[in-house]
Amino acid sequence: MNRNLGLLCLASLMLMACASASVVDVPDTLKPGANESLFMVVPARGVQIYECRAKKDASAGFEWAFVAPDAELFDARGKNIGRHGAGPYWQANDGSRIVATLKQRADAPVSDAIPWLLLTAKSNGPEGSFSNVTSIQRVNTVGGVAPATGCGRDSAGAIERISYTADYYFFINR
Repeated sequence: MNRNLGLLCLASLMLMACASASVVDVPDTLKPGANESLFMVVPARGVQIYECRAKKDASAGFEWAFVAPDAELFDARGKNIGRHGAGPYWQANDGSRIVATLKQRADAPVSDAIPWLLLTAKSNGPEGSFSNVTSIQRVNTVGGVAPATGCGRDSAGAIERISYTADYYFFINR
Protein backbone atom coordinates (compact mmCIF):
# COMPACT_ATOMS: atom_id res chain seq x y z
CA MET A 1 0.00 0.00 0.00
CA ASN A 2 2.77 2.50 0.92
CA ARG A 3 4.71 1.55 -2.21
CA ASN A 4 1.69 2.30 -4.41
CA LEU A 5 1.20 5.63 -2.67
CA GLY A 6 4.87 6.46 -3.23
CA LEU A 7 4.60 5.61 -6.92
CA LEU A 8 1.46 7.70 -7.22
CA CYS A 9 3.22 10.67 -5.58
CA LEU A 10 6.23 10.28 -7.87
CA ALA A 11 3.99 10.14 -10.94
CA SER A 12 2.15 13.26 -9.74
CA LEU A 13 5.43 15.14 -9.25
CA MET A 14 6.60 14.20 -12.73
CA LEU A 15 3.28 15.29 -14.26
CA MET A 16 3.42 18.60 -12.40
CA ALA A 17 6.99 19.18 -13.56
CA CYS A 18 6.03 18.47 -17.17
CA ALA A 19 2.86 20.55 -16.94
CA SER A 20 4.59 23.59 -15.48
CA ALA A 21 7.57 23.23 -17.80
CA SER A 22 5.42 23.01 -20.93
CA VAL A 23 4.36 26.66 -20.54
CA VAL A 24 7.79 28.01 -21.54
CA ASP A 25 7.22 30.38 -24.42
CA VAL A 26 9.65 29.51 -27.20
CA PRO A 27 9.95 31.00 -30.69
CA ASP A 28 8.11 29.00 -33.37
CA THR A 29 11.45 27.97 -34.86
CA LEU A 30 12.29 26.08 -31.65
CA LYS A 31 9.08 24.07 -31.45
CA PRO A 32 9.39 20.31 -31.99
CA GLY A 33 7.47 18.47 -34.69
CA ALA A 34 3.69 18.18 -34.49
CA ASN A 35 4.05 14.42 -33.96
CA GLU A 36 6.25 14.87 -30.87
CA SER A 37 5.19 15.31 -27.25
CA LEU A 38 7.04 16.33 -24.11
CA PHE A 39 8.50 13.28 -22.41
CA MET A 40 10.77 14.68 -19.71
CA VAL A 41 12.23 17.92 -18.42
CA VAL A 42 15.89 17.53 -17.47
CA PRO A 43 17.52 20.39 -15.57
CA ALA A 44 21.28 20.67 -16.08
CA ARG A 45 24.04 22.35 -14.12
CA GLY A 46 27.63 22.54 -15.27
CA VAL A 47 30.02 24.49 -17.46
CA GLN A 48 30.50 25.54 -21.04
CA ILE A 49 34.16 25.11 -21.98
CA TYR A 50 35.94 27.68 -24.17
CA GLU A 51 39.48 27.84 -25.56
CA CYS A 52 41.43 30.88 -26.74
CA ARG A 53 42.17 30.18 -30.42
CA ALA A 54 43.25 32.00 -33.56
CA LYS A 55 40.27 33.07 -35.64
CA LYS A 56 39.72 31.18 -38.89
CA ASP A 57 41.20 34.17 -40.70
CA ALA A 58 44.54 34.07 -38.83
CA SER A 59 45.18 37.74 -39.57
CA ALA A 60 41.99 38.65 -37.65
CA GLY A 61 43.40 37.79 -34.22
CA PHE A 62 42.12 35.48 -31.50
CA GLU A 63 38.76 34.59 -29.95
CA TRP A 64 37.16 32.39 -27.32
CA ALA A 65 35.95 29.30 -29.21
CA PHE A 66 33.33 26.95 -27.79
CA VAL A 67 34.78 23.49 -27.08
CA ALA A 68 32.14 21.46 -25.19
CA PRO A 69 29.53 21.36 -22.45
CA ASP A 70 30.17 19.43 -19.24
CA ALA A 71 27.09 19.15 -17.05
CA GLU A 72 25.19 16.96 -14.65
CA LEU A 73 21.55 16.12 -15.42
CA PHE A 74 18.80 15.96 -12.81
CA ASP A 75 15.24 14.72 -12.47
CA ALA A 76 12.32 16.82 -11.19
CA ARG A 77 13.29 16.02 -7.57
CA GLY A 78 16.93 17.07 -8.02
CA LYS A 79 18.39 13.55 -8.17
CA ASN A 80 21.34 13.10 -10.54
CA ILE A 81 20.21 11.05 -13.54
CA GLY A 82 23.12 11.45 -15.97
CA ARG A 83 25.65 13.60 -17.82
CA HIS A 84 25.79 15.94 -20.80
CA GLY A 85 29.00 16.34 -22.76
CA ALA A 86 30.80 16.93 -26.05
CA GLY A 87 29.22 15.64 -29.21
CA PRO A 88 26.80 16.73 -27.87
CA TYR A 89 25.49 13.74 -25.93
CA TRP A 90 23.15 13.14 -23.00
CA GLN A 91 23.76 9.89 -21.12
CA ALA A 92 21.46 8.52 -18.43
CA ASN A 93 22.80 6.63 -15.45
CA ASP A 94 21.10 3.52 -16.90
CA GLY A 95 23.54 3.67 -19.85
CA SER A 96 21.09 4.93 -22.47
CA ARG A 97 22.62 7.68 -24.55
CA ILE A 98 21.48 10.11 -27.20
CA VAL A 99 23.46 12.33 -29.52
CA ALA A 100 22.04 15.39 -31.21
CA THR A 101 22.55 17.82 -34.06
CA LEU A 102 21.55 21.47 -34.10
CA LYS A 103 18.33 22.21 -35.93
CA GLN A 104 17.62 25.82 -34.83
CA ARG A 105 18.86 28.41 -32.37
CA ALA A 106 17.47 31.62 -30.86
CA ASP A 107 18.91 34.24 -28.55
CA ALA A 108 18.06 33.67 -24.90
CA PRO A 109 15.50 36.17 -23.60
CA VAL A 110 17.94 37.23 -20.86
CA SER A 111 21.29 38.84 -21.51
CA ASP A 112 24.51 36.98 -20.77
CA ALA A 113 22.95 33.54 -21.33
CA ILE A 114 23.76 30.96 -23.97
CA PRO A 115 21.20 30.61 -26.79
CA TRP A 116 18.11 28.46 -26.67
CA LEU A 117 18.28 25.52 -29.07
CA LEU A 118 16.23 22.89 -30.86
CA LEU A 119 18.20 19.74 -31.57
CA THR A 120 17.38 16.53 -33.44
CA ALA A 121 18.27 13.52 -31.29
CA LYS A 122 18.95 9.86 -31.93
CA SER A 123 19.76 6.95 -29.67
CA ASN A 124 23.43 6.03 -29.50
CA GLY A 125 23.57 3.38 -26.79
CA PRO A 126 21.68 0.64 -25.01
CA GLU A 127 17.93 0.79 -24.37
CA GLY A 128 16.93 2.89 -21.39
CA SER A 129 15.26 6.06 -20.21
CA PHE A 130 16.69 8.30 -22.99
CA SER A 131 16.43 5.83 -25.91
CA ASN A 132 13.23 7.15 -27.52
CA VAL A 133 14.06 10.87 -27.40
CA THR A 134 13.71 12.43 -30.87
CA SER A 135 14.13 16.17 -30.16
CA ILE A 136 15.64 18.30 -27.43
CA GLN A 137 15.01 21.93 -26.57
CA ARG A 138 17.56 23.82 -24.50
CA VAL A 139 15.68 26.59 -22.68
CA ASN A 140 15.79 28.66 -19.49
CA THR A 141 19.52 29.17 -19.89
CA VAL A 142 21.54 31.14 -17.36
CA GLY A 143 25.22 31.98 -17.91
CA GLY A 144 27.58 29.95 -20.07
CA VAL A 145 28.58 32.68 -22.52
CA ALA A 146 32.17 33.05 -23.70
CA PRO A 147 34.45 35.10 -21.44
CA ALA A 148 34.08 38.86 -21.84
CA THR A 149 37.82 39.34 -21.55
CA GLY A 150 39.71 39.18 -24.79
CA CYS A 151 42.28 36.58 -25.61
CA GLY A 152 45.40 36.90 -27.70
CA ARG A 153 48.58 35.28 -28.82
CA ASP A 154 49.91 35.23 -25.23
CA SER A 155 46.85 33.35 -23.98
CA ALA A 156 46.37 31.02 -26.97
CA GLY A 157 45.38 27.60 -25.74
CA ALA A 158 43.98 28.91 -22.44
CA ILE A 159 40.82 27.14 -21.28
CA GLU A 160 37.92 28.79 -19.45
CA ARG A 161 35.06 26.87 -17.80
CA ILE A 162 31.98 29.10 -17.55
CA SER A 163 29.14 28.03 -15.24
CA TYR A 164 25.67 27.59 -16.72
CA THR A 165 22.28 26.09 -16.02
CA ALA A 166 19.59 25.09 -18.48
CA ASP A 167 16.51 22.97 -18.83
CA TYR A 168 16.57 20.31 -21.53
CA TYR A 169 13.10 19.35 -22.74
CA PHE A 170 13.15 15.83 -24.16
CA PHE A 171 10.49 15.02 -26.77
CA ILE A 172 9.42 11.66 -28.16
CA ASN A 173 7.22 10.62 -31.08
CA ARG A 174 3.62 10.02 -30.08
